[in-house]
Amino acid sequence: MPNHSPIFSRASLDAASGSSPSDVTRIPAPGVPGASPASQRLVSVDALRGFDMFWIVGAGVVVQALDKMSNNPVTGFLAAQLKHEIWDGFHFEDLIFPLFLFIIGISIVFSLDKALADGGRGRVLARVFRRSALLFVIGVLYYGGVSQPWPNVQLGGVLPRIALCYLGAALIYAFVRSTRGLFAAAAALLIGYWILLTFVPFPDLKLEKPVVEEIAQRIGSHSPFAIAATVPGRIHGSYEETRNLANYIDFLFLPGRKAQNYYINEGLLSTLPSMALSLFGAMAGLLLKNSQIPPRGKVVRLVAAGTVGILLGLLWSLQFPMIKRIWTSSFILVAAGLSALLLALFYYVVDVRERRKWCQPFVWIGCNALTVYVTAQVVGFPLLAARFAGGDVKNFFDTHVAQGAGGLVIALVSLTLVVLFARFLYQRKIFLRV
Repeated sequence: MPNHSPIFSRASLDAASGSSPSDVTRIPAPGVPGASPASQRLVSVDALRGFDMFWIVGAGVVVQALDKMSNNPVTGFLAAQLKHEIWDGFHFEDLIFPLFLFIIGISIVFSLDKALADGGRGRVLARVFRRSALLFVIGVLYYGGVSQPWPNVQLGGVLPRIALCYLGAALIYAFVRSTRGLFAAAAALLIGYWILLTFVPFPDLKLEKPVVEEIAQRIGSHSPFAIAATVPGRIHGSYEETRNLANYIDFLFLPGRKAQNYYINEGLLSTLPSMALSLFGAMAGLLLKNSQIPPRGKVVRLVAAGTVGILLGLLWSLQFPMIKRIWTSSFILVAAGLSALLLALFYYVVDVRERRKWCQPFVWIGCNALTVYVTAQVVGFPLLAARFAGGDVKNFFDTHVAQGAGGLVIALVSLTLVVLFARFLYQRKIFLRV
């Protein structure tokens, strides 16, 4: 029977948002309203998802504010880790989005296995297409929708990238439901992307505004194809910003507004290796779901796989640098490896050792990850926090505690509002369903 449930419902989150509390079944969840022996799930997956989102919706700002106030080597190091690498390298901040794509892969396994058993592949594929399309539309609305005339409408970004990775990984999983098959698909994506960026030639055109504008004015056309046609030289194997195949493909083929003028960090070509993250997550999901492997054995395998992924990524980076903004294959392997290690840690502490009280705020956020993410953009929690702790309150802390303490208080209030909002939704079983 067709699913006619509303977008906002007292239902489980869809796998496309990376949140499926009713689908990830295994360990009883104490303290969950209405939980029963038949209502079980891997709390660690919800907690890890919430931990990931925690940094996106305010924790990173708290650390930055703390560094401005104290300005010591420890806070300076932490603040630097919560900023993206400019180009080549890896900071903790660079892991946050890839970790979310990895968790989506875990959710795909549990949600699609259940759906395939209940409704068959045709119905599942229709649902996958419908939900990825809806998530893509939400992403476009998130970046302003059609509030500006074309071509100032942004079609790419975080949520559209999530929609495409969910679509690709879910379609592959619907037909290939084995670890070996998923690994082969992920390897093909990573190696294929490396081959494209390393060996396919493209015009030696630096996609910088002065360069592009000068050519456009000289030939009297802003057509990307006309501009590229004026460049005689060809190169390949370049991984510089503004001068690589991924950015060049965006320049030619990505319509609408681009965050970096001629390309974006979630561009067309780099979607391919990004899907591999969700496929690696699906492999982890298959491991977690395997009842023949004891829990501690699963932890060992996750740690081993994560370590191998990091080592392979570091080795590959000697030739193919770790660049998050074009999602190089070496970066994907390191990110997947770190994601597996974090999953092993959360799974061991939360589900094997059953230490759960500490992570309850993460669970609240993790069970409503998409809701919290979109609401943070619409509501603007920092602006709301300033209504409680701005003005003279901020000045008092800056004057009587330390310079910058007022900003830290506002950041803490903002993060608290996010957590309370997530708690409110969780306790009333209100989740965003797409």
